[in-house]
Amino acid sequence: MKTLMNIEDQLRLVVDALEDVKAKDIKAFNTSKLTGLFDRVVIASGNSNRQTKALAESVIAAAKQAGLSVLAYEGADTGEWVLVDLGDVVIHAMQPAIRDYYNLEEIWGEDPIELDLKVDQMPNLSDD
Repeated sequence: MKTLMNIEDQLRLVVDALEDVKAKDIKAFNTSKLTGLFDRVVIASGNSNRQTKALAESVIAAAKQAGLSVLAYEGADTGEWVLVDLGDVVIHAMQPAIRDYYNLEEIWGEDPIELDLKVDQMPNLSDD
């Protein structure tokens, strides 16, 4: 099932779905000049394998409700790095250590797309 949603609307849908499950450090990159396979990459962190799976499942549910096709869903068996491929947008939900190790931000560009995040995305200033 193909949708008529433009890329900005798809990106907003993905970010909102990630925020709904309290994703941390959400970054999006315009990859249209780097590859013809997809137009955006979104990277987000979850604190546990349960949370990374929940992030991916939230994106999948929102995408299906909007009429988007989910082309791939991988990594849920371990939850360290869960990938969701929506065609135009690819989402990586990763635990912080895995994210630091693979440093996908360096691959996809140093300048992330400016996102309008909800208040719960404010940095945690506590000393835990």
